[in-house]
Amino acid sequence: MCQLLGMNCNVPTDICFSFTGFHRRGGGTDVHGDGWGIAFFEGRGVRLFVDPQPSAHSPVAEFVRNYPIRSLNVVAHIRKATQGRVALENTHPFMRELWGRYWIFAHNGHLPEFHPHLDGTFLPVGDTDSERSFCWLLQNLRSLFGEKAPDPVALYDALKVLSRDLAGCGIFNYLLSNGECLIAHCSTHLAYIVRAAPFAVAHLKDEDLSVDFSEVTGMKDRVAVIATVPLTDNESWNVMEPGSLYLFHEGEVAACEVLSGKTKQG
Repeated sequence: MCQLLGMNCNVPTDICFSFTGFHRRGGGTDVHGDGWGIAFFEGRGVRLFVDPQPSAHSPVAEFVRNYPIRSLNVVAHIRKATQGRVALENTHPFMRELWGRYWIFAHNGHLPEFHPHLDGTFLPVGDTDSERSFCWLLQNLRSLFGEKAPDPVALYDALKVLSRDLAGCGIFNYLLSNGECLIAHCSTHLAYIVRAAPFAVAHLKDEDLSVDFSEVTGMKDRVAVIATVPLTDNESWNVMEPGSLYLFHEGEVAACEVLSGKTKQG
């Protein structure tokens, strides 16, 4: 299946180090060769890069890897297709507008029987279960909150119910952000690390590259990195429990809960 990468920070930070290892998994050190994408929030704007080529061999990925875009929230994805052909319109992350903000979504999993009624508020462009579930989530959030955007806590509470319902349809690991916070749902596999002072050296699993974060960060910086599989081999990552939903805000875990109900395994 696909793999996810997310970052949530308290100060704008670049993701070059993590993305260097992550992008190698797209047809290099792993088999996720059906496209890739990454989204960076900058204020109310988003820089979105998507490419149906394998990320390990993509000139666009090489450009992103060497371009230190600083962001408070980043969502990235490398694809191993299960539904939908390999095409640009089926490449994650997906973006929509709601309440005057962009929303970014990426999914790792499989929802073979999920064919919900969509009322036309949000419609998929491609033919993946992932984009379909994103439209369904936003449709329900719009129905629940009307014209007024919820705060992160209210958003998290609503997504607890919606995520539990979707997880009952299959495998539903996802990252969702509106630029203010980052939500992560673990259906089968997700892990995270929060880097804060005192910072140390980190070494990538997928490429022989290390960075001493004490030399490139401030003492008050705090960065949460979320990945399907840990990106480094010399740090202690926290493995999320299947069925759990996390809210990341300003570089730390603001809420986490294991949702009731069964989660399908895969």
